[in-house]
Amino acid sequence: MTATLTRPDPDQTASPQPPSDREATLLGKPMPADRLRGWVVTLVLTAIGGVIRLQNLGFPTDKGAPVFDEKHYVPQAWQMLRNGGYEDNYGYELVVHPPLAKQLIAIGEWLFGYNGWGWRFTAALAGTVIILLTIRIARRLTRSTLLGGIAGILVICDGVLHVQSRMGMLDIFIAMFVLAGFACLLVDREQVRARLATVVAEGWIDESPFGPRLGFRWWRFAAGLMIGLAFAVKWSGLYYMAAFGLLCVAFDVAARRAAGVERPWVGTLVRDVAPALWAFVAIAFLTYLGSWWAWFASETGTDRHYVEIKDIAPGIFGWIPPALRSLGDYSMNVLHFHETLLTPKNDPHPWESKPWTWPMGLRPMLYYIETGSSATGCGGSNCVRATMLIGTPAMWWLALPMLGWGIWRWIFRADWRYAAVLVGYLAGLAPWFLNLDRQMYFFYATPLAPFLVLGLTLALGQILGRAKRGFERRGTGLLAVALYTGLVVANFAWLWPILNGDSITNEQWQSELWLPSWR
Repeated sequence: MTATLTRPDPDQTASPQPPSDREATLLGKPMPADRLRGWVVTLVLTAIGGVIRLQNLGFPTDKGAPVFDEKHYVPQAWQMLRNGGYEDNYGYELVVHPPLAKQLIAIGEWLFGYNGWGWRFTAALAGTVIILLTIRIARRLTRSTLLGGIAGILVICDGVLHVQSRMGMLDIFIAMFVLAGFACLLVDREQVRARLATVVAEGWIDESPFGPRLGFRWWRFAAGLMIGLAFAVKWSGLYYMAAFGLLCVAFDVAARRAAGVERPWVGTLVRDVAPALWAFVAIAFLTYLGSWWAWFASETGTDRHYVEIKDIAPGIFGWIPPALRSLGDYSMNVLHFHETLLTPKNDPHPWESKPWTWPMGLRPMLYYIETGSSATGCGGSNCVRATMLIGTPAMWWLALPMLGWGIWRWIFRADWRYAAVLVGYLAGLAPWFLNLDRQMYFFYATPLAPFLVLGLTLALGQILGRAKRGFERRGTGLLAVALYTGLVVANFAWLWPILNGDSITNEQWQSELWLPSWR
């Protein structure tokens, strides 16, 4: 018998009953009651972070031109602004990423012109949105407004997110959409459990060995949409599509088991897997295709008529429209570019790094440097202005302990919160080990940063302890957490000059470079 969610007749309900053990397990600890204060903390910290991201946003430039990899994406975004959303510079031959992030960069260029503010404005907005999302996610995971605020301070003070929010590059956008997808997935998890708790309370959870159908899940749909947008920024969004899809299914299995469904695995397979595939594959892929809208509408977009110009026989794909086949061939050419983007054995890029160095940020990246007379302002005769992508060591050097502790909590304490955060973190790290000959750079680790902050926040929550454990225990935990948060802020303040290109003496520049691998 197929059951549908219903509510009991109010006339037959004498009085509210306390939740059963199953209901309590499904619903978990309630959200904090200080909802207004939670939003005040969120918005104040987001505003502070936004000001920090936006200050002196137009610097540095290379005599008015973009710096480092901005040189690829900023001109392409300008082409999009000129053409109505697509690139057409065939001579450039480096259009190797989907269009969405460049379209977003173009919005800033439309607002402020072809200058540092123009090509970095939307990146700064994306970095600011990441602050808001991290605070809300941390508050939801920990059920603590205090810990949500601490997560906000940590994410503001991360050097990687700070610098990438101030560069006209792509990675801050994929970090934002991935984190938004993760947030939607967490809300979907709670919505599913609330619906199952209703079924348990009404007493018909056993009417089917597979459990009930749960209706349309808008938050799961939104998660798939966000992952599709991440995919439309960079193809590495595919890794999150797979990881978050599996995480969603795991959440569903756990929810059905907690509700007392007789066959939770089969029930998830029967009830949930097909809709999950629709959300995380079909919706995501359709979103990705939608990001090419201007390219499809154009006549001169890069490789828009590739199959016609090259006279490629369609073969068994004749039923597919030529525009889609051109996009497919164009994509295969881009895939070939990425596969053959190998590290020259005798001439590696000076700032290349491999993924095993990313968790601790052992090989940062120098985006910009000037010395001598052009770098005046330090108060001495030998000044340096430099912008370097560095993860704040007070956080990034704890990445491996965080991962180890998270795995232990996941496996031996069945703490789903750590499991979810580690899935997000490892989806951004593990796939890069598949082809170690490929050129790789530390800025690929940008999407790791919010999940690092969330993992550290969960650990800080355990150090903080619960109030019911006693004043002394709570006071000691609060002191430890406060000292650590202060250490992160101080570390960020120390790195500030080389995160923002401030003029400093050569001696201070040398003192900022803590490790030989930073030079």
